[in-house]
Amino acid sequence: MNGPEYLNSRHGCLHTSMGGFFPGKEVIFRGQRLHNELKEFSWLELYVFGICGRRFTPEQLQLMNALWTYTSYPDARIWNNRVAALAGSARSTGNLGMAAALAVSEAHIYGRGNEMQAITFYLSAQKRLESGEALDTCLQDEMELHHRVAGYGRPLVNADERIAPIMNLASQLKQDQGKHIALAFAIEQHLLAKGRNLRLNYGGVVSAFGADLGMTPKEFYLFMFPSFLAGIPPCYQEASEEAAGGTLPLHCADITYNGPSPRSWK
Repeated sequence: MNGPEYLNSRHGCLHTSMGGFFPGKEVIFRGQRLHNELKEFSWLELYVFGICGRRFTPEQLQLMNALWTYTSYPDARIWNNRVAALAGSARSTGNLGMAAALAVSEAHIYGRGNEMQAITFYLSAQKRLESGEALDTCLQDEMELHHRVAGYGRPLVNADERIAPIMNLASQLKQDQGKHIALAFAIEQHLLAKGRNLRLNYGGVVSAFGADLGMTPKEFYLFMFPSFLAGIPPCYQEASEEAAGGTLPLHCADITYNGPSPRSWK
């Protein structure tokens, strides 16, 4: 249903099944009383409950927490952290700087866009494999569609320091036996055997775990939203405490200018 009839049916009242705030009384969060039935929830538990509408086991939550923690790098050279650092150097506010850094974290090659493509492929490929199709066919179709396999390879070095600790923890928590994480490593071996030196990276491994946790691509996308966040405030804070303009300054000679030549103003 859409168009004028739909809009008229929604006029004058907000229709929601997510929750409501009743001033002075209570707050309903996805059908549960926030200050009663959900009062023992950690922030992470509440966050993923809000996204998925279901509870996760302590082991699953510990793994989810690690997927965020293990990629929180306070290095202002990293593309999204740099935005926050430059905001601090320019004396913008912390909220604006961090919001901008999170916004550019949607980068398609190595941010949220990469993970959305990866989890969508894992879910689709797993169904096709279960119906009898070959992995090579799935990969060929993905390459024809996107010209790459998201979650494999890395621009600077063809190795990812996050995978070993994530997999070690997943093994301890008995969360490493899912069919999608197995598929992720099977794809890596298939690519290597075909002469493509593309190893599984962070985006690929977390997307596979997202699929094994039963998340849809949209749910996983929302879950991963804060994953870089812990590394961003230190970059903003340090830059804001230094002299203004002191973060990655450029000399005029560093810029190659090919525009119109200088003009005289009368």
